[in-house]
Amino acid sequence: MAEVYIKSPLTYLQQLQQLKDRGLIIDNDEFVLSKLRTISYYRLSTYWHSFRKIAKGGAIADDFEEGSNFNEVMKLYEFDRRLRLLVMDAIERIEVYVRTLFAYHLGHRYGTFGYTKAANFHPMFGHTSWLETLEQETARSKDVFIAHYKNKYAGFPTLPIWMVTEVMSLGNLSFGYQGLKHDDKKIISNKFALHYKCLADWLHTLTYIRNVCSHHGRLWNRELAIRPNRMRNMDWKPPITPRNDRIFYVLLMLRYMLQKVQRIDDWIEQCNSLLKPITANRKWRSAMGIPANWMEHPVWQ
Repeated sequence: MAEVYIKSPLTYLQQLQQLKDRGLIIDNDEFVLSKLRTISYYRLSTYWHSFRKIAKGGAIADDFEEGSNFNEVMKLYEFDRRLRLLVMDAIERIEVYVRTLFAYHLGHRYGTFGYTKAANFHPMFGHTSWLETLEQETARSKDVFIAHYKNKYAGFPTLPIWMVTEVMSLGNLSFGYQGLKHDDKKIISNKFALHYKCLADWLHTLTYIRNVCSHHGRLWNRELAIRPNRMRNMDWKPPITPRNDRIFYVLLMLRYMLQKVQRIDDWIEQCNSLLKPITANRKWRSAMGIPANWMEHPVWQ
């Protein structure tokens, strides 16, 4: 039988004292209090979790390992925040490119409103529900170009393909791509030098990662709830790529796809600068699924 939750909320001072009582080194009370007030105890707890002792039987104890310092917790937190920004930057570039390919191909093959015809998609695709969500997204949009179209042309909320892709969520873009006929998917996936099934799988994973980032979720030490299928190429298999349920696999995906979009020297340099200090710690590196020689990984180079 499930137990009843009985914990009461603590004041900021009580939270501070609890951390001290459990053995976390606090160099500056006011600094820690400022972080508890602006970030929250619960959010930060996901970063100091790895500093806690392992009790008998493998359970995580409340007390911290000897020498654990709040400043180190904040370094992890700041690292993760900056990592989210870099991941969002990469996903944005890829998403915009896929939107462009999707709109251009469908517009030229099936016409301005061809995406509204179920016959232009795979027979098993849930076209009706997809179209309904597109119309809902269009109706909710506050963009000026949407209002202009609504006031000037008939048929709203049905828009030309190159307009609807601008208000389409990444989730609906991913779903729409999965629903294309195989030949249409291949034409788009060839731009990334990927099998069309792989691109569909990666877009699904990136949609999940984007949602995590949008809600300021943790990427460091996160086990991916939606993980990409492993590529058949040896560069993507163990031991060179140890696991596909951690963020490093996603970083490799982003690195690979960005190369097909534009020059990415700036993104790679920022990633390397951010990752190098944190990956010097084997424990933190393992938490992200990063191998020791990650900078020599053939996909990363």
